[in-house]
Amino acid sequence: MSSLRLDPQAADAATASPLDPPAPGAPAAPVGDNAEHAELQRQGAKAAVRGEARESNPMLDAINQPDSTGESQQIWSGRRDAWESGHSSQQLPLGPTIRAAGGGAANDRAQDEAIFGVTRVLTFAGALGLTSASGFFFERDGRLFVITSRHVLFDEPSAHTPDRIEIDVHTDPRDLTRLATLSILLYRDGVATWHQARDSGGEVDVAALELDRGKMPAGCAIRAFGVQHLASESDQFDVGARLAIPGFPLGFFDTLHHLPVVRQASIASYYGVRFQGLGFFLTDARMHRGSSGSPVLAPLAHTGTDQPRWCLLGVHSSRMDMASRDAAKDESLGLNCAWYADVLMPLTSPVDAR
Repeated sequence: MSSLRLDPQAADAATASPLDPPAPGAPAAPVGDNAEHAELQRQGAKAAVRGEARESNPMLDAINQPDSTGESQQIWSGRRDAWESGHSSQQLPLGPTIRAAGGGAANDRAQDEAIFGVTRVLTFAGALGLTSASGFFFERDGRLFVITSRHVLFDEPSAHTPDRIEIDVHTDPRDLTRLATLSILLYRDGVATWHQARDSGGEVDVAALELDRGKMPAGCAIRAFGVQHLASESDQFDVGARLAIPGFPLGFFDTLHHLPVVRQASIASYYGVRFQGLGFFLTDARMHRGSSGSPVLAPLAHTGTDQPRWCLLGVHSSRMDMASRDAAKDESLGLNCAWYADVLMPLTSPVDAR
């Protein structure tokens, strides 16, 4: 019988790769003029949020124009256009309410766990950046966790042993360009601050790290998943059912507003049955490094009530492939493993209940 294997090139930490580069055709990390333009975009976006008109662009001031600076028209127009693009990005119609992490309504922007409940996870060994992955927030009984793949935090075969992670949270729901970066230690006094799970099939590639609510930035605008998003016994999801997987593939995302992108997927194995006796099911989607730890979501009928928009079915881990595949003749299967999300219940239970 043919066997399936984890694709080692797909796991974020499996090759202990450096921070993921942008996907082909995507913008590189800001350097030089790009960094200046990115800053001008942020200034333009903030000006729009403050209600300032397009004509308030500082590059229109005489002191910043070529006649005064001696720089070329091309350099000046690039700066002008960068500010205007940031300003224009905030002119979209506003949607329904988004709630801050503590509860009450914060403003009139759209609330959606698939967008505001997902975060990029950067791993570090001291000051050295290691990998870029994905994660999401999960709330239970007033406690807040960040969830990601266990191999993002520790992977013995590749000697991937970061000692801390960084995640970003929005600090102003009215201005999505404003962020706070949280640096979280993975070990304290030699003991891991994160938890992983095991079941009858062995280790589960999911980890939970509790966040100290007292250290969360004031007004942080996140929309955590919760127990209400988990599938119940009465929920049925058929093979081929549509899924959404939000995350940061190859480290790619909306760098101005720090929002994830969403890949389309479908259920590729019998949901509810442990694939080959392990605690995951298969999805069919085009996935990349950097997506490990992303939530695997099934859309629910939106009723306009307090019912969730999404059902949290699983946690994306890695690509799957045939061990016997001829790389020169056969394409990759394009299948992925998603660990069943019910593992979050034991992972987030009180320590004395584990």
